Amino acid sequence: MLASLVRRDPVVWAVGLAVFGLHAAFAGGYDFFRNELYYIVCGRHPAFGYADQPPLVPLMAAATQMFGLNLFLLRLPAALAAGALVVLTGAFARLLGGGAGAAILAGAAVALSPALTALTQIMTTSTFEPLGWTLCAYLLARAVVRAESRALLWAGVAAGVSMQAKYGIAFWLFGMVVGLALLPGRRMLVSRAAWQAAGIAVAITAPSLIWQSVYGWPFLQVMQHHSETHSNFTGTPLQYEIGQALANNIVLAPLWLAGLVAPFFVTQLKPVRFVAIAYGVSAALIIGLQGKDYYLFAAYPALFALGAVAAARLPGWLSAGWMVLATAAAAPVVPVVLPVLDPPVLAAYLDRHALRPAPDEAAGVGAPLTQVFSDELGWRALEQKVAAIYHALPPEDQKRAAIIGSNYGEAAAIDVYGRADGLPPAISGQDQYYFWGPRGFDGSVVIHINGKPADLERWRHFCAGGFEIAGTFGVELAMPYERDRPIFVCRGLPVPLDEAWPRFKRM
Repeated sequence: MLASLVRRDPVVWAVGLAVFGLHAAFAGGYDFFRNELYYIVCGRHPAFGYADQPPLVPLMAAATQMFGLNLFLLRLPAALAAGALVVLTGAFARLLGGGAGAAILAGAAVALSPALTALTQIMTTSTFEPLGWTLCAYLLARAVVRAESRALLWAGVAAGVSMQAKYGIAFWLFGMVVGLALLPGRRMLVSRAAWQAAGIAVAITAPSLIWQSVYGWPFLQVMQHHSETHSNFTGTPLQYEIGQALANNIVLAPLWLAGLVAPFFVTQLKPVRFVAIAYGVSAALIIGLQGKDYYLFAAYPALFALGAVAAARLPGWLSAGWMVLATAAAAPVVPVVLPVLDPPVLAAYLDRHALRPAPDEAAGVGAPLTQVFSDELGWRALEQKVAAIYHALPPEDQKRAAIIGSNYGEAAAIDVYGRADGLPPAISGQDQYYFWGPRGFDGSVVIHINGKPADLERWRHFCAGGFEIAGTFGVELAMPYERDRPIFVCRGLPVPLDEAWPRFKRM
């Protein structure tokens, strides 16, 4: 069967293979991203859920590192997802009645979207969103267009698995349900297969949701923090949508806009109007909740598929010329989304061509490169500096020393790289690290990473047994809050760590 699919659309499969190859070729570029380190550590503590994400990606991340640290293996699933997305989007266009040209146009659009390339370049909870969102839309469309109840059941499976990767697909699922409810296809929502599909999705998702409930819904606390502090730079709806068009390749904007509009006018696409409605609902919810720009990126492959079918009447030479222009627009952005240049060269390239992305959150302000690339630098050097400070302590102090990271990235760097240097497990009050607690350390000796200048005097006051800045850490081109920052040693906290631990909580 696979051979027949390849024979039907060999160009689409070739594009998908090329995308996979490109991602795989640069999968080992730079170093582990802050969140990748965190996911590895979370996955080494198997659970049904974690404070700020479901369990699937952390468990996958840890599984890839079972036989030693290997950046290529960590990112290999992301490369596979990138290639599969091209093929799936082409198949979506075929499902809707598009020919080979529509399938190629849809698949090529996915390949030429910088936003989708960036999303699948590293291993994060967002990596598999485009594939998950597109697969759910494809299966629901198959259930509507071909009246296949089995496709509806598989949509339930896809929805449940996607929810175990990232909860953000809830926006898309809700939008598609609203879209179906507003259209003649609403009858499908009350069918036996629909209830079975919903049951499957809930059953797959339930363990993670139960975990969240048991621990007081920390994921919602994280979202509430972003909302209350306005740490996400969402902007106005118009600014947000302009940013979406630019991120997904401005030359391709007419294609996904056609995917939004055409289902309401083109008879062939009317059965899948629910996809266009789902985009509108998802965008409204994400913008209303002050979401980041990439929260909506996963919706565009489905729109590319719809738009490609609508554009099938274009002359072949025009479609080909369109893709040439899209390729020309995407080419200069390749170093911005894939690690093809050495960091210093990339910094100069970004300055020279004014291609440095605007930050989408407060934490991204001042990134010398992109926020992702800057957050891939300096973690090994940090661990080495902490290891030197730790091993310089007297043996008795080493047995009692707690290494505290001010955030989960620093703590995860110690946990991932520090094994080889004999470091104890790190602790932190941020997100999932808070729930692991002080790990038996009493606070009599503390090595603290990255104390804010305003906090140093407070720590100095509390350290009854002595306080000293033992060193600094940070490398060139890392994030500003991870450069030239102190590492200090504190002795004799007046309150044991387990009693003081609630004060460290940061969701």
